[in-house]
Parts: sequence; structure tokens; C-alpha cells
Amino acid sequence: MSAVPEPVAHGEDFERPRYSIGEVSERCGLTRDTLRWYERIGLMDYVGRDHTGQRRFSDRDLGWLDLIGKLRRTGMSVADMVRYAELVRAGEHTFPQRLDMFRKTRAEVLTQIEELQATVAVLDRKIAIYEGRPSECEISAVESIATERIQA
Repeated sequence: MSAVPEPVAHGEDFERPRYSIGEVSERCGLTRDTLRWYERIGLMDYVGRDHTGQRRFSDRDLGWLDLIGKLRRTGMSVADMVRYAELVRAGEHTFPQRLDMFRKTRAEVLTQIEELQATVAVLDRKIAIYEGRPSECEISAVESIATERIQA
């Protein structure tokens, strides 16, 4: 999914349904079927309709889809994203549960980043070996510990 620029305005215009499902699909890199599915499972809040019954998305919807895309990249399950959407719709009294979800997700992402950094270090060593640069193949203490974590 390509990055959706966050709209500047947050008033009535921000909520105004203006984009067709095709336009949103093209902007977000999601299929029309995925957008319909998101609505059906409750991941998308109410999507406006025009006078012919066609879906019309607002800038607010685009911002939401951008957030959903980022949560998806963290590895968050669709069920957890739906739960988050339900909490948002339930109101401000759910802030503590939402905060807890984001803190847990952040911790998981940081762990993923550590694992990926260790993986990059291994790849860099292998590249140095195959490029004939053995002096760059020495393992630092940090890389050694990270490598042990990956192999465990």
C-alpha cells in the first residue's frame, strides 16, 4: 500500500465523502474487494454513499486506511485491528485499552527490528566473504549475541 498523505483539514471537509472506491483503491493500493471486505468485517466505519448508492470515501477514511496499512505491516492480526476499530467507535473511555494495544504492538515491532538488524549483520558478513573482503567478516560482540538469538 502506498503512503496516503495525511490531510491537513479536519473539519467538515475532512469528513465529506468524495472519493469513489476505484479512486481509493488506486490511492491506497488495496483492491476494491479488500475495501468492501474491510467495511463488511467492521474494520472501516460507516462509508458514505452517493445518491446512486455507490460508496464514497472521505479524507478521514483515507487516513484510517493508512493507519490500518501501518498496523498490518507491524504484523497485527485483522482480528486485533477490528477490535481496535471497535474500541475507537466505543469512545474516549477506551483510551486505556487502545494505549495498551499500541504499547504491546510497539514492543513487538522493536523486537522485529532487532531481529532484522541481526539478520542484516549476517547478510553483510556473507556478502563480505563472497566479495573477498574477509577483514570485514569479524563478528562484534553485539552481532554475536544477535546471531545467537536468531539461531535459537
